[in-house]
Amino acid sequence: MTTVPVDHSLGETHWLATRKAMLRLVPLMCAIYFLSFIDRTNVALAKAQLAVDLGISAASYGLGAGIFFIGYALLEVPSNLAAHRFGPRVWIARIAVSWGVLSTAMMFVQGPMSFYVLRVLLGVAEAGLFPALMYMVTLWFAPKDRPVAVGWIYTAPAIALIVGNPLGAGLMRLNGLGGLHGWQWMFLLEGLPTILMGFSLFFRLPERPALAKWLSSQEAKALETHAVIDTHGHAELTSANWIAALKRPTTVLISLIYFLNQVAFVGLYFFTPSIVQQMHVKSPMLVGFLSSSVGIGFLVGVLLLPRIHRRLDRDCVYLGVLTTGLVIAACAFISTSNQTAQLLLLVVTGFFAGGVLPSYWAIAMKRLQGVQAAAGLAFINTVGLLGGFVGPYLFGLAETISGRSDSGFNVVVAAAVLGLALVPLLAKAIRAENRAASSDGLELV
Repeated sequence: MTTVPVDHSLGETHWLATRKAMLRLVPLMCAIYFLSFIDRTNVALAKAQLAVDLGISAASYGLGAGIFFIGYALLEVPSNLAAHRFGPRVWIARIAVSWGVLSTAMMFVQGPMSFYVLRVLLGVAEAGLFPALMYMVTLWFAPKDRPVAVGWIYTAPAIALIVGNPLGAGLMRLNGLGGLHGWQWMFLLEGLPTILMGFSLFFRLPERPALAKWLSSQEAKALETHAVIDTHGHAELTSANWIAALKRPTTVLISLIYFLNQVAFVGLYFFTPSIVQQMHVKSPMLVGFLSSSVGIGFLVGVLLLPRIHRRLDRDCVYLGVLTTGLVIAACAFISTSNQTAQLLLLVVTGFFAGGVLPSYWAIAMKRLQGVQAAAGLAFINTVGLLGGFVGPYLFGLAETISGRSDSGFNVVVAAAVLGLALVPLLAKAIRAENRAASSDGLELV
């Protein structure tokens, strides 16, 4: 909670500066997040070949796909506090180079144990990337502009889900070239660009408006004024101040709702290629193209839904509507055996499960600033990442028990219903926090 000084004379300047930041900064953030998602999820395409070449079962694959999120989650808060101290530019570049190296090293997997180890290390290397990007959003954009900024950033994983599967399938057709399996070529050729992008970001990513050469001093001032700028590296990091962000009921409840979303959504996109293969699709390229259905829905969702949210005041009502849509879409998928309808429902499920994500972060950012934002946003992502572990594991167990990949949709329904039940509790916590802010004479951003 904080007071927000706003100079209305800066309104036009702020609008122009925000537009510049959207055009110059957000594409860089999208690029690195796109590559991280490609490197994180390309293992889904390798699932069948890993089983044939290395004997990695569906349950082992589900564990390995999800265990990535354990190492990632354990280091989220420390990593983002480091981003706060050293600045997100240096830290994001460091993350990109280290995870690019480990993503490339996935080509050396020999069996289940090495698969697990490299997936854990990949998660450790990538820890802190997304909350560091969200922290940068709090440094650059006013609260009203954050849903749109975050929505643009989320187009990166959506596009990755659309083009990543066909791209990975194409690279896997290099099978046998140079004595390497197709999945080895995929890991190699998709990991190297991340390393190069990491070095590029070190020189091209301004971490706050005052350091951007493409902004005038007036534009930088307008952005910082509206964003409630926070400097890096001050004494707050050694105090207990940031711990307060983790104790807020709103932070805890947003974390739990996000966790349940990730159980459903991460499990779904890791198993979508298997669900498509189950529809008797034999061509790897066709599997890749049809598997992009979830990504198409995701992309439409993050482009459309944040713009609707920007015009609404009742955050939790909006979350409830979107979560209800997810429940209905998942139930409809389970109730039909028509494959065309199922493909369309994969799009709709991706629309609701992915399109709601910017709204979670926009609601959280309204209540967190400075080092509390660094810690609180990382904590929310940590809990969500645990959902990223649980989701694929539950999908893998469901497939092992039933023999069908689409049985994981029961996991989607259960997680979405539980998430929907928590939305009224979040609304109550927000009202209580707002009352406390009003009694203190503060404006809550």
